[in-house]
Amino acid sequence: MTTLCLGEALVDLICERPLHDVAEADAFVPAFGGVAANVAVTAARHGAAIALAGGAGADPWGRWLRARLEREGVDLRWFELGEEARTRLAFVVVDEDGEPRYDLYGDDPRAVLHALGGRLEEALAAADGLFLTTNALVDRAERELVLDAREQALAAGTPIVFDPNIRLHRWAMRSQAQSYANACVRGALLVRATAAEAELMTGESDPELAARALLKGGARMVVLTRGAAGAMLRGELRLDVPGVAAEVRSTVGAGDTLTGVLLARLALSGYYPAAAAAALPDAVAEAARATERWGALD
Repeated sequence: MTTLCLGEALVDLICERPLHDVAEADAFVPAFGGVAANVAVTAARHGAAIALAGGAGADPWGRWLRARLEREGVDLRWFELGEEARTRLAFVVVDEDGEPRYDLYGDDPRAVLHALGGRLEEALAAADGLFLTTNALVDRAERELVLDAREQALAAGTPIVFDPNIRLHRWAMRSQAQSYANACVRGALLVRATAAEAELMTGESDPELAARALLKGGARMVVLTRGAAGAMLRGELRLDVPGVAAEVRSTVGAGDTLTGVLLARLALSGYYPAAAAAALPDAVAEAARATERWGALD
């Protein structure tokens, strides 16, 4: 059995010096990207059996991504390279504090829709865990499929890990992002969000109150990350993990790294809730190390 991650893979083109505007960049370095793909690779590196349902274009960048995923041991039965799609590229500049800005180019790949069209039941039957993120909810047709997958997983008792990874620039309206992110909370074994995302979803600026609201919304456990301050786990288990010192270059993919570690440890335990608490210190430490490089993965 395997854990099924739903979402795209894309190429991050990163300017490896601090900037505020992409127009100021003089060079970009390609790096692996896309939250679902980053989480899948991180979890696979930690020994979990992971499949990625998504895709990219049947172009040189898409083939580059697929080859990288294969080398990392990710199951690609439901990963498609679309002949009519162009692989999405994200031009990334990072400011002096390590905070990124993304400019997206290429097609909206509807990656999950194309990969799972007609094969959703097959993929879910092969999965003993499901990972979701809001990036697969922006397109209406793809959203319907992903939410259907979620409902089928809940009905089957399949554990769900949800990382909102809200990117407001992808949504026509802020309220849409809030609504669909909150729609994925009910029944989730674990919701992993930044404190800022939790505030966006709940309206609560206090992380404790935000975590409480997400638990009230139906999550069994909530992990909120607070940057240099570390992370907190609330719900069926309670834990506070302090931050780990780091020489921050870029926060690109740091949250994906943390989520990937948590997902792997949960999957390897058979989704035993205590595994999340046991993994959180390691996840925080690995996320800190991720901020010391420019891209999400080394």
